[in-house]
Amino acid sequence: MSEIIIRKATLEERAFIRSVSERTWPSTYGHIISQEQIDFMLDWMYSDASLSEQFAKGHQFYIANLHGEDIGFCSVSAEGATENDVSQTAHKLNKLYVLPAAHGSGAGKALLHKAIEVAKAEGSTSLFLQVNKHNNAYTFYEKNGFVKEAEFKFDIGNGFFMDDYVMRLHF
Repeated sequence: MSEIIIRKATLEERAFIRSVSERTWPSTYGHIISQEQIDFMLDWMYSDASLSEQFAKGHQFYIANLHGEDIGFCSVSAEGATENDVSQTAHKLNKLYVLPAAHGSGAGKALLHKAIEVAKAEGSTSLFLQVNKHNNAYTFYEKNGFVKEAEFKFDIGNGFFMDDYVMRLHF
């Protein structure tokens, strides 16, 4: 069994983060959304300015490394408690992508476990995420204990929408 090493990413690694996204999105979303929407969303979420803002807001990025090669990343952030109920503190898994050539390596599961570890260590009671309704990752999250709790269609601008499930893992 190969050892996957997970490390915290720095802002200086944002080019790698964008590169993984650019190399995974066509195979992940190409049959679901248009190339125009893929390009719009990559720029919206992975431009230098956007990634810098995410780091500044406290999003934590982690990189998976296998045999000395970085092969994927995830991002997790605290969503905080409501004023009325501090027991509902949650973290959000914002992103989790592994290069297609490394699928099946265990990197996705290792990154997910890192996000869960971070959420628990920071006192959260759950980890939630959004996943496109037609993304095969839905079954990956389901197998790892996440439960679908809602369906939403998010207007993201330029006439584009994200048609997602919201899934949650309680701990």
